[in-house]
Amino acid sequence: MQRRSFLAAGALAATGCSNAVVAPAAQAAGLQPLGRPEKFDYAWLKGVARELADTPYRPHGKALPSDVAALDWDQYQAIRFKPDHALWADGGLRFQVRLFHLGLFFKRPVRMFELVDGQAQELAYDPAMFDYGKSGLDGARQARDLGFAGFRILSAPEFKSDVAAFLGASYFRAVGAEGQYGLSARGLAVDTALGGEEEFPDFTDFWFERPARGANTMVVYAMLDSPAITGAYRFAITPGEPLAMDVDAALYPRKEIERLGIAACTSMFQVGENDRRMAGDWRPEIHDSDGLAMQSGGGEWIWRPLANPAALRFNSFADKDPKGFGLMQRDRNFDHYQDDGVFYEKRPSLWIEPKGRWGEGAVQLVEIPTVDETFDNIVAFWNPAQKPRRGQELLYGYRLHWGAAAPLRPALATCVATRTGTGGVIGRKREHWSLRFVVDFAGGALAQIDSKTTTIETVVTASSGSIELTSARPLASVRGIRAMFDAVPPPDAGPVTLRLFLRADGQPLSETWLYEWTPPAPADRKLALA
Repeated sequence: MQRRSFLAAGALAATGCSNAVVAPAAQAAGLQPLGRPEKFDYAWLKGVARELADTPYRPHGKALPSDVAALDWDQYQAIRFKPDHALWADGGLRFQVRLFHLGLFFKRPVRMFELVDGQAQELAYDPAMFDYGKSGLDGARQARDLGFAGFRILSAPEFKSDVAAFLGASYFRAVGAEGQYGLSARGLAVDTALGGEEEFPDFTDFWFERPARGANTMVVYAMLDSPAITGAYRFAITPGEPLAMDVDAALYPRKEIERLGIAACTSMFQVGENDRRMAGDWRPEIHDSDGLAMQSGGGEWIWRPLANPAALRFNSFADKDPKGFGLMQRDRNFDHYQDDGVFYEKRPSLWIEPKGRWGEGAVQLVEIPTVDETFDNIVAFWNPAQKPRRGQELLYGYRLHWGAAAPLRPALATCVATRTGTGGVIGRKREHWSLRFVVDFAGGALAQIDSKTTTIETVVTASSGSIELTSARPLASVRGIRAMFDAVPPPDAGPVTLRLFLRADGQPLSETWLYEWTPPAPADRKLALA
């Protein structure tokens, strides 16, 4: 999938009207109303989504004007929203909303509403909102119902950088205190990595609830629609470190769905310490996230390093009532990336904290081969065990935490680095092919353990093949332990699941490290000779 830009957005036909005054905040900011105000609340939105699911799906929007549809990358980037036209620009509030123009990859209009005192007023496209620069567009020729592609949220006091942005299908992003965008979240994923065409539901309409003066949380509502499912969403967005998004989703399937992805997140991994397959770039590491973290319903903490595989890989981690999961960027050392343009060490992690009991299902991870960093190739989500069916109402609540680290961390030691290289013993002739794994752990009780009096075990297993040369030794640079082992592959070239944790006196000292390893084909296992 083309990173940050592949998916388009749509629009849902207006439903219901009432006679009410135009929202004064919109008028004050110079925004023009479109149509008449409507009554609105979340119960109404859920009712509309439920009714929509009982009707056949109809594609949203209409063909863009030819000059808008023809915009190339540079022309589209030349269009700038004028800050003085932002929603609540002169309202003295903590938040402002700025809108994205249609064009390039974003060809379906999304409708925008301001919500004040239970009344929703649609906001009209107005060429006065935009500086068209060198785009070649003549704003005066565009229709007042052209619509928008998405929106950005900015916060006081300076309103110079984004808090969050929603753009393309049901994709959105947010930032923590470091103010750096990275991975994305999705409202929903449908039939990801099933071998056929994936479905990308659209957020078709957004409602911005005007916050009270001094409020630190902004509420956004959204309608979701696709051939397979509809949905009503409520986002309560609170900036900070981490930034928190409380999400409520009511979902209404149109049909049975083979693989539904709840709280989906999408990221990029090209090159890391553990995977040098695409290491032709001058930078040592290139990734938005370096691992999938999970806390199971039973309380086990698991760390699964990401990779850029040669072929698509799909992993499913069965669980019941998970406590949390997410794609993390644990490595926050500039020296490990050396990128002074996009600053991968500042990319936010995203931790999903379920509310209530989600029942049986699985955290599922998709890793797709990528040739460079412009493609998002990592997807993770919760897949319920029971396939959604037509006529159901599925209710999910969860909190998204965007920031430098997850708000919850295990009391045990955590993995801080995974490296791979040639196995065997230096100076000795290799009798068989193997791969060396070096896994560093820090935190927990490791810094207080006296390695002279306490034996620390590296407990490692493999689903096939064998393990040899296992060791654990102190690593002063991280005040932790370096675990090492060689994995000897089975005769065939099938994938091998590796599992490792540290133990002392029969008790675990670390989270569980999991790794999906695909050994080279037997003919490619070249021995490194002494």
